[in-house]
Amino acid sequence: MSSAPALQGMNPVWLAQSKFRRRKFDECIAICTEVLERHNFDQAVWYLKCRALTLKNWVDDTEIEEEGIADILLDEHQTAQVARPGTSLSRPMTSAQGGGGPSQAVRPMTGSLSSRGGTASLKDAMRGNRPGTTRPVTSSGRFVRLGTASMISEPGGPFINVETLDLRKYAGRPNLSRALVDYIIYHDRNMKRALELCALATQGNDFKDWWWKGRLGKCYYQLGLLRDAEKQMASSLGNQEMISTVQELCKIYIRLDQPNTALEQYTTALQAHSGDCHLLLGVARVYDALNDMDKAISFYKQVLFYDSTNIEAIACLASHHFYTDQPEIALRYFRRLLQMGVTNSELWNNMGLCCFYASQYDMCLGCFDRALQLADDTALPDIWYNIGQVAIGIGDLSLAYQALKIAVSINPAHSEAYNNLGVLETRKGNDAQARSYFRMGQQETAHTFEVFYNGALTSFKLGDFQESYDLVQKALEAYPEHTESLELMDLATYVFQRLPTYSTRLKV
Repeated sequence: MSSAPALQGMNPVWLAQSKFRRRKFDECIAICTEVLERHNFDQAVWYLKCRALTLKNWVDDTEIEEEGIADILLDEHQTAQVARPGTSLSRPMTSAQGGGGPSQAVRPMTGSLSSRGGTASLKDAMRGNRPGTTRPVTSSGRFVRLGTASMISEPGGPFINVETLDLRKYAGRPNLSRALVDYIIYHDRNMKRALELCALATQGNDFKDWWWKGRLGKCYYQLGLLRDAEKQMASSLGNQEMISTVQELCKIYIRLDQPNTALEQYTTALQAHSGDCHLLLGVARVYDALNDMDKAISFYKQVLFYDSTNIEAIACLASHHFYTDQPEIALRYFRRLLQMGVTNSELWNNMGLCCFYASQYDMCLGCFDRALQLADDTALPDIWYNIGQVAIGIGDLSLAYQALKIAVSINPAHSEAYNNLGVLETRKGNDAQARSYFRMGQQETAHTFEVFYNGALTSFKLGDFQESYDLVQKALEAYPEHTESLELMDLATYVFQRLPTYSTRLKV
């Protein structure tokens, strides 16, 4: 929308400020650009446009982001190869160790913990996140792509040429320098130049300004210098205790795979800021990542005590009740989200599953129908997979087969769908086709034990004991407490001991 008619009747700077306060950043930027074309050295308009461009591309980086290929291959911060369960995110607690969570047979531990710890695999990082894509995620790649796109979208090129700026001159101007460093971090994504400006400004303030130390730590974090970032964030907390700084510091400890240290920081901050939902959510997330569900649920409930509309806490409680065989209570939480105005395919999909397991069959298919209407290509495979699960539950194997085929056609890497297709083929007596589906599922996953166990059982029945032994080993790596896999392992070992021909091929 052109701002020319509005400029004729009122002060353009006042109008730009009004647009900025109402978060209409595109219109604010357009007005500021027109003013700067006539008055190049108007610092107030320059500052306003700089802030508008920054907030337009702002990313809440207090949340945990995923690890890229460089983060996995060049990880120099690992302190223990084999950590004790409950002290590392790569070895969360199991239900047998008193974690309080559901069994892995009910709720598998997936690769979603890669953003919170060291459980990401190189294969998952190389494959990418979206179905059908193979672009890997590089270190800080999201920030680079966002910065490039924002620069291309500007008519006439970038607003500020950061490479040619005299940063020493700007470091001595507190107001302009703070706006400039946020512009460089969130708009240009040039962390090296931002680091230079932060270092100069910190030095100019006699190393006593907590804000500049926080920005310096943020730059170190984005550059992968986690220990330097930790020092700057801790120093910033020493000057001024801020909740956002605590979150940044705990994010660093999570990347360093030190969840207990992060919990100590959260606990210390909660003593000064009791009842803060951001800190309570951080504690709950760490306990959730450690699979200590009793403590995690306790903190999620505390979050709802202080903020009854917190979507994340409601969703996590609903998920916990669903996986602990309480679908009726989970359905109440999901309905609460629906009443709050949350409407997406994932919510309707979860409500459909809750209705099915709560025996409310009249509402089940209606929920899945709404989920399919709202879903995109990312959510469609899981919805069709769940429809297949429901069809298997009601005995309609034809519908189940069609739904699972649709799921793998949209996402060829959906290992759970391949596993269920293999089970259906086994029921039909097509063992060769079932083994084919199991192998396709095994190539796409490392966290689900079912596809490896089913493949091992099928191979054992067909007399391929070596393949059965290899697959059941992988199943036990994914779920060491699986009783059927342990029994099959003992049976395969017994067969190798009775048959000398096969004992020579045994891999220990």
